[in-house]
Amino acid sequence: MTDDTSGTLDEALERLHASGPERHGWLSNHAPMAVEALVRHGQGRTVHRWLDRYRDKLEEMPRPYAAITEENWREALGDPRRLADWPAYFDRELADHPWQDVLTVWWPRLLPGIAAGATHPVIRVGHAVRTLLDDPGTSTAPRTAELAHALGYWAARHAPLPPLRLLPGPASGSAADALAAVEPIADQSGGIRERLARLTAFPTWPPTAPQPAEPSTPRPSRTTGPSPNGPHGPEGPDGSDGPEGPANLADRPEEARRRLTELVRAATHRYATHGHGEPIMLVHAATAPNAVLRALPALPRELWAPSLEAAWAASAAVTAVYAPAEALPADRLPSVDGEGITPEEVFAHAAAHGDEHAIKLTDTALDVARGTDPTALAAALHACAMIDPVL
Repeated sequence: MTDDTSGTLDEALERLHASGPERHGWLSNHAPMAVEALVRHGQGRTVHRWLDRYRDKLEEMPRPYAAITEENWREALGDPRRLADWPAYFDRELADHPWQDVLTVWWPRLLPGIAAGATHPVIRVGHAVRTLLDDPGTSTAPRTAELAHALGYWAARHAPLPPLRLLPGPASGSAADALAAVEPIADQSGGIRERLARLTAFPTWPPTAPQPAEPSTPRPSRTTGPSPNGPHGPEGPDGSDGPEGPANLADRPEEARRRLTELVRAATHRYATHGHGEPIMLVHAATAPNAVLRALPALPRELWAPSLEAAWAASAAVTAVYAPAEALPADRLPSVDGEGITPEEVFAHAAAHGDEHAIKLTDTALDVARGTDPTALAAALHACAMIDPVL
């Protein structure tokens, strides 16, 4: 992370925590995610000006409804009347337990509802975890509070996908071909909640699903720490094998992480050619699985395989309900080959553009483009071209 010696991120989060997670009863508050990305990519000087422009999209935190406890949390799960109660519950949990332990307990409980809130809750959790992993031993109060808000939003909006049939996956087994095999729903009218209810089937992916290890105990200890190579591990950002040779299929958690990295890359590339189907909503086909990938280093390895399965479901769901009928011709994509444009310049362009979705898609594209990946950078530039600027 870019050193935030000014304290800009903590100031911004404190400024935002008086606000609720939504406005107009449904639209998500993107500000915590956007400001984290801005600071991370060296645009901290723009954060408060960006927030000044965004404040008309903020509403106060709703009134509390009833306290959530260990005895009644199940009945409160997925109840949007509890949008204020859930962050308060997680504030108490995080005051009493290390944040990694709280995440470990609640991640498998929340994972079946990964598409809730148009995937914004899990994306917000991914950004929050990323900041906490920067220096796990010295987490600041605003960053821990942001995790409470993010988990609370996910719990309040928790909503599993409808039952789905599993169709044969692509013969290649690749994530890109699996996304291409996702059939768009016949009726793409209405909002995302109405569209998700029309889902009936997904292709099976990955071809041999990694199996989880022994189930965790009610409050397990973390069995892994942040990888010195980041969430992508020792291999490249395209999911290719690292210096130790081919991926060891016996190591199911590591195979799950490799496959998840592949999915994020494939979804980012697909945005370049299919994002025009719905430029804002299709951002989440890439940013949702990347949020899961960012969280993996904070989770026990036995949770990595089910995390992959949920991330695939989220990405496939968004793809199915917004995918266009035809891909964009390659000659209409922004070109970054041979032009010498750097990832830093691409993010600066997104920051100047100002839209929160363009910023978040570019943030994910830069994760993918840690190696040489002009298609990921083209996807980011294409997002900025399709989404209306706000600055």
